[in-house]
Amino acid sequence: MSTPLAIAAITAVLRGHVANWLAEHHLVAHLGADITVSALPPDRITTGADERPQINLFLYAVTPNTALRRSEPGISPGRPSSAQLSLDLHYLLSAYGVADLQIETLLGYAIHALQQVPRLNRDALAGILNTLATTAGGMSTPLIAEIGAETLAESIAEITITPQFPGIEELSRIWSALQARYRPSVAYKVSAVIIQAGA
Repeated sequence: MSTPLAIAAITAVLRGHVANWLAEHHLVAHLGADITVSALPPDRITTGADERPQINLFLYAVTPNTALRRSEPGISPGRPSSAQLSLDLHYLLSAYGVADLQIETLLGYAIHALQQVPRLNRDALAGILNTLATTAGGMSTPLIAEIGAETLAESIAEITITPQFPGIEELSRIWSALQARYRPSVAYKVSAVIIQAGA
């Protein structure tokens, strides 16, 4: 079964994994403050005097993954498949905080969390989505609970998570386009094979 919410489910998986990993490693106790893990446009995040410790994962671009598409069995080069949609999802992982070393600590922990899962297959995705469908870890996602974790997981064959290292000029262009105050960031490319209707 396919669902048009597969991209949203992938974002929820990444956010949920980072949040759960921070909780498992007791980062709140280390920082002495609550931590928010969000998936918002950067211009929606409070900065300045009211800034709080926060990790944000923002999907800023979606592009076709031609390498994955060419590897599909029985599909000629350049010919789209009605069964699978191969995409690269481009994320900006940013850290926020006001106390000394909060931003650096948050960014380091979030990078380490994603480094632990360079590839997630359908079973791993289902496990994270099942957690997000409940209040386990204090971070439920009602949309996932309503649709069903298994339904969403069935629509995604697998994902691979790869850190990207854009230069300072490219990062500056991204932040200028977002019209938001710059924060230390890391870019990630998430390659996904999404199962289409009728597959």
